[in-house]
Amino acid sequence: MSKSFERYQKRKLISSYFSVVLSIALVLFLLGVLGLLVLNTKKMADHFKEQITISVFLKDNAKEVEVDQLQKSLAMADYTKTATYVSKEDAAEKHSEEIGENFLDFLGYNPLKNSIDINLNADFVSPEQIEEIAADLSSKAYVDEVSYDKPLIALLTDNVKRIGFWILVASAIFTFIAVLLINSSIRLSIYSKRFIIKTMQMVGATKTFIRRPFIWNNIKLGMLGAFLALLGLAIVLVYIDKNFPELNLFQDLTTLTILFVGVFVLGLLISLISTYFATQRFLNLRTDDLYY
Repeated sequence: MSKSFERYQKRKLISSYFSVVLSIALVLFLLGVLGLLVLNTKKMADHFKEQITISVFLKDNAKEVEVDQLQKSLAMADYTKTATYVSKEDAAEKHSEEIGENFLDFLGYNPLKNSIDINLNADFVSPEQIEEIAADLSSKAYVDEVSYDKPLIALLTDNVKRIGFWILVASAIFTFIAVLLINSSIRLSIYSKRFIIKTMQMVGATKTFIRRPFIWNNIKLGMLGAFLALLGLAIVLVYIDKNFPELNLFQDLTTLTILFVGVFVLGLLISLISTYFATQRFLNLRTDDLYY
C-alpha cells in the first residue's frame, strides 16, 4: 500500500514538474518569436521599401555622355541602392514577355524610352523625400519624366508605422501574459506542497531555509523550459532563413545572441520571483487557511 502511494506521489510530482516546464517553454518560445519579430521589423520593412523603383525616362535626344554622367551620379548618391540603365530595346523585350506577344510587330515602331531604374535605400523611402528626389531629377533638360508609384509608397509608409506600433503593444501584452502564466504554474506546483511548508515552519525552520529548495528547484525547471524554448526558436530561425534568405537573419549575430540570452534570463527571473512570492504567501498563511 505504501509503495503504491509513493508511486502515485512520484507520478504526481513528475506531472507537476512537466506542466511547469511545458508552460515556461511555450510562453518563452512565443516571447522569443515576438522578440525576433520586433528586432527584425525594421529589417523586413527596409526590405520591402528597397523594392520600390523610381524610373527616370530619358528624352530620345539625350546624349550618351549625359546619360552616363547621370547614371554615375545616381550610383554615388546617398539615397541610391542600385541604379540600372534600361535601354528601350530591353524594355520592349521585357514588355513583350509580360504580355505574351511582340507589340513592336503590331505598332511598327518602339514607343518606349531609355530609362534608369533606381532602387532607393530604405531610409529615403518616404513620400516627402521621394518627391524631392523626383523634382531634382525632373529639372534636368534631358530627363523626359520621373515615374514612381505614389499611392504604394504612401500606403507602405503608413503600414510600416502602424505595424511597428501594434507590434510593440502586442509585445507588452504578451510579456504580461507570460509572467501571469508562468507565475500561475509555479504557484500551483507549490500549492500542492503547502502542508509540507507549514509543517517545516512549525518545527522551527526559517523562511529562508524553507524557500531555498523551492527556489532552486524551480530555477532548474525554468532553465529546462528556457532551453526547450530556445531550441524551438533556433528551429524557427533556420526555417525562416532557409525560405527567406534575403532577410539575412544570421547576419546580425550580436542581436540574436542578445535575444537568446534575454529569453533565457527572463525564464530564470520569472521562475525566481514567482517562486519567492508563492512560497512567501503560504509561509504567511495561518494553518486554518491552508484548507481554502
